[in-house]
Amino acid sequence: MDLKAVGEKRLLQLNELDEFWMEAYENARIYKEGTKKRHDMHIQRREFEVGQKVLLYNSRLKLSPEKLRTRWSGLYTVTKMLPYGAIEVSHETKGTFTVNGQRLKHYWDSDFSKQKSTVQLGTPK
Repeated sequence: MDLKAVGEKRLLQLNELDEFWMEAYENARIYKEGTKKRHDMHIQRREFEVGQKVLLYNSRLKLSPEKLRTRWSGLYTVTKMLPYGAIEVSHETKGTFTVNGQRLKHYWDSDFSKQKSTVQLGTPK
C-alpha cells in the first residue's frame, strides 16, 4: 500500500464532500428565498388610522361546529399605532388591548340607502 496515494485520495474525497455540502447549502438558501417570496405575496398590507372602526379575526373559532359562522368579531376602534405592525384597539365592554395588525380588517359602515325601489317588468313578447 502506498500511504501517500491513499492520503491524496482521502484529501480529494474530503474536498468533494465540502463541495457537496456547499452546493446543498446554496440549494437550501434558494429554496428558502422562494418560499419567503410566495408567502409574502399573500400578506395583505393594510393601513389603519387612529379612530377607525375595525373587525378582529377570531382564530380560536376553528373547532366550532357551525361551519358558516363568521370568524370576524366585534366592532373595535383603533386607539394607537405601535411599532412592528402592532395596533392597540378598544371595545366598549372588552376594554383596550394590543393585537397584530394582520388580524384586523376595515369595517365599512352601511351607507346604503334604506329606501326601496320597485321596477315594473313588462310581459314577455
